[in-house]
Amino acid sequence: MPETLAPLTAQLLEAAKRAGADAADAIAVEGRSLSIDVRQGRLEQAERSEGTDIGLRVMVGQRQACVSASDTRPETMAEMAARAVAMAREAPEDPTIGLADPSQLATAWDITALELADPAPEPAPGTLEEDARRAEAAALAVPGISQVQSASAGYGRRHIHLAATNGFAGGYARTDRALSCVAITGTGTGSAMERDYNGEMRIFQADLPDAAEIGRIAAERTVARAGARKPKTGAFPVLFDERIAVSLIGHLLGAINGNAIARGASWLRDAMGEQVLPAGLSLIEDPHRPRIAGSRPFDAEGLPTRRNAIVENGILQHWILDLATARKLGLESSANAARGTSAPPSPSATNVALTQGGKSREQLLADMGTGLLVTSMIGSSINPTTGDYSRGAAGFWVENGQIAYPVNECTIAGNLRDMLKTIIPANDARPHLSRQVPSLLVEGLTLAGE
Repeated sequence: MPETLAPLTAQLLEAAKRAGADAADAIAVEGRSLSIDVRQGRLEQAERSEGTDIGLRVMVGQRQACVSASDTRPETMAEMAARAVAMAREAPEDPTIGLADPSQLATAWDITALELADPAPEPAPGTLEEDARRAEAAALAVPGISQVQSASAGYGRRHIHLAATNGFAGGYARTDRALSCVAITGTGTGSAMERDYNGEMRIFQADLPDAAEIGRIAAERTVARAGARKPKTGAFPVLFDERIAVSLIGHLLGAINGNAIARGASWLRDAMGEQVLPAGLSLIEDPHRPRIAGSRPFDAEGLPTRRNAIVENGILQHWILDLATARKLGLESSANAARGTSAPPSPSATNVALTQGGKSREQLLADMGTGLLVTSMIGSSINPTTGDYSRGAAGFWVENGQIAYPVNECTIAGNLRDMLKTIIPANDARPHLSRQVPSLLVEGLTLAGE
């Protein structure tokens, strides 16, 4: 971590105290990123950004305010602190705000074991450009591909440091290396053209799949969608492909987020201790998985992160909480606080894994008989208080357990609470993802097609 970040947060805290704050926390983020886009074999766009952002949260009594800046001069930090304290004095009182008690804070962690930063040097722009070119060329080599909409490669490195007047101080670095490709089949406009994509991101460059493989898979997915038409209308089983099945679990995590529960605006607001998934399925959060983007040694309030069984054997075990939402609900924080530089902490889950099933996606297709395999979704109409669910979808119609033809321009609808209680997982979750969710079969959804 750059030696400048720890002193920056210390200076922000000192400025807050001088300005009249009773308590404060500060965050500093230094980052750089590089992205390369290629089109038709030529460099289309190259972007590089570097900078340091700082954020300060101050508390005056039971009132708080947040300010942020990208200017780290001492006079700027002094002005930030004065402005934040003035804002806090005008803010409404909130009895749930406040820093963690020192006894709650993380005091030791092994950042090396988490492997969050690749020690390899930053790749040269030419290396990223070559990766993007290779992905594009591999996609164009697949028969049926008319063009590649985009082929992109990128790299990023961030250093984060957090400190607070309760004595906490800590930081770590992250890297990411990404490659993606979007291919198109067909010519003209409208329904004659279909597109699909493939993209991968890893913390370590050595773990990233080959660029040609990424382009080839994007193209093969695209060609498979050629000639798509609307499916039948009615009630059918729906198999959510692994790429999008994670959205269903995302809706579950959103419904048990402390902010939604504290407001009473959740379709799972009364579900603590009740069945929300089929018996035998668990949803486990583990923020200590090595080389995973969501891993972290402590949360944004300095609490030590830990393994959490969010759902165990189908039963909801706890909400996703930070300190403020925990206090509102009379509970303890689950160490799920997250934050940026411009806003106070809020609860957010990191690495989660859903229990995998014993069958492959192909075996679930055979089991479903006739229905829809969904591989992409657009739009969203979800009622946060009832869980009513409706989304535009595209994918493949399945008959007699086999893919029959590609489909698009359809809508799937149901109720999330009912849907999640009947999911049947496949065994194809990708282990490198922060959210490990396999393909999911859901019975009896309503399809609106032709």
